[in-house]
Amino acid sequence: MSDETDVIYHSTEPHDSSPHGSTLQGLTFLHVVLFVATFCTTLLAGILQKGINPLYEPWRFYEGLPFALTLMTILLAHELAHYFSSMKHHTAATLPYFIPAPLSAIGTFGAFIKMKSPIHTRTALVDIGASGPIAGFIVSFVAVVGGLFYSEIGLVTSKTGMVLGDSLLFTLLTRLIVGTPSEGLDVILNPVAFAGWLGFFVTSLNLLPIGQLDGGHILYAVTGERHMWLSRVFVVCLVIMGEVFWYGWWFWALLMVVLGLKHPPVVFDEIPIEQSRKKTSAIALAIFIVTFIPVPFRIIE
Repeated sequence: MSDETDVIYHSTEPHDSSPHGSTLQGLTFLHVVLFVATFCTTLLAGILQKGINPLYEPWRFYEGLPFALTLMTILLAHELAHYFSSMKHHTAATLPYFIPAPLSAIGTFGAFIKMKSPIHTRTALVDIGASGPIAGFIVSFVAVVGGLFYSEIGLVTSKTGMVLGDSLLFTLLTRLIVGTPSEGLDVILNPVAFAGWLGFFVTSLNLLPIGQLDGGHILYAVTGERHMWLSRVFVVCLVIMGEVFWYGWWFWALLMVVLGLKHPPVVFDEIPIEQSRKKTSAIALAIFIVTFIPVPFRIIE
C-alpha cells in the first residue's frame, strides 16, 4: 500500500500545454475502474477484519465501510494534493491511479499520479513533493484521533498473531485518548483508527529521503547535487535498520536501489529554493520523525 508508487515524478512524455484545465479533463475509464476496484478490495479487507465471511453474510458489507472509506480518503487526499500542487506550478500530471490488492490484508497497494512534464524549480519540487504527505498526514491524524475514541483496551486472547508497531505520535495519541494497557492487555483499534495508522505509516514511507520518493524530492530541492550521495547513505541506514529492527527494511532498501537513487534535475536548477519552502521542508521532516515506525509489524509465535 505504500506510496513508493509516488516515485514517478518525471517523464519524457510530451508536455501537456493545459495543466490548468478541468480537474475531470484527464479522467479516463481506467481511472474509474481502478478507483472502483480499489474501493471494493478495501471494503473486502474491512469486512474480513471484522471476522465476517462475505460469502455467507453478504448483507453485512456495510461493516467494512469505515475502514474502506477512511483509507480511500487518505490516499485520495495525498494524491490530489500532489495533483493540484502540480497544476499550481504549471506541471502537467495525471489524476490518481489507484492500485487494488484483493489478496492483501488492507486491500490496496496505494495510488500514484504520473508527471507528464518536467518540474521547473526547486520551490515547485518542494511544493509538489511535500503537499501529498502533508495532506495525507492531516487526514490520517483526524482518523486516528476519531478512531481512538472508539477503540478500547482488551484482553489478548491469542498468544500468536501480528502486532502493530507504534510511531511517536501514535503512541502519544493512544495514551492520551485510550490509556496505557496493563500487562496482558492491548489496544484493540477501531477500523478508522487502523486506517489512520496505515496513513501514518504510508506518510513516513513516502518521506524517506531517498531517490524520487516524496522525501527524495524535498531532499533534492534542499541539497541539490548532494542528493545522490545522501540517498546512498539513507539506503545503508535502511540496511542497518533491517538488521537491528525489522527485516522488512531490507526489502525497502532493495526496492529503492531497483527504482533508482538518481533524481532528475529541475528545469531551472540554478534558481535557489525560496526561504519559505525551507520551512515546508522542516515541517515534512517533523512529520517523518513523528510518524516513522522502526518495527511496523511484529509476529508473535
